[in-house]
Amino acid sequence: MTTRPISRFPVPELAELPPDVRDRILAVQDKAGFVPNVFLALAHRPEEFRAFVAYHDALMEKPGGGLSKADREMIVVATSGLNQCQYCVVAHGAILRIRAKNPLIADQVATNYRKADVTPRQMAMLEFAVKASQRAQEIGEDDFAELKAHGFDDEDAWDIGSISAFFAMSNRIANVFGLRPNDEFYTMGRTPKA
Repeated sequence: MTTRPISRFPVPELAELPPDVRDRILAVQDKAGFVPNVFLALAHRPEEFRAFVAYHDALMEKPGGGLSKADREMIVVATSGLNQCQYCVVAHGAILRIRAKNPLIADQVATNYRKADVTPRQMAMLEFAVKASQRAQEIGEDDFAELKAHGFDDEDAWDIGSISAFFAMSNRIANVFGLRPNDEFYTMGRTPKA
């Protein structure tokens, strides 16, 4: 367990926050059993907190479409590993383990997604996501055709690219802030569920 601060910037007290920001944080605490450090760190600037959380939810909590919630988390873990974002790998790795019901997958995807136990469809998704994260300027029609060959449509490609791009930004914010993952994330989803 670490005693390092959760962020290099000031972290506000819950009582000091605007009611909507405080309510959102408390709702997360009720669901998770703890407050993820990213919420506390971003609450330093409530307007930016609201914008970040709204876009995050639009991408990650979207119902329907060709991507499962586990697929979305897999994109975050793969790209965050390449972007060396400890916070996002640890936090979203925990969520991926839970949503995929697989205690091994997050570690595999974070360290080398090309050797992970994923389906060919997931591999095509991750290849596109990584290219969007690392070399978006090189994306062309062949990349979209490869996604289509694995059953993804243009709306799915939009989602994959947007998730990758949003978390490229998030990874950079977390690294600049020196954001520390909560200790709770490290053990979540490690035990297989029957």
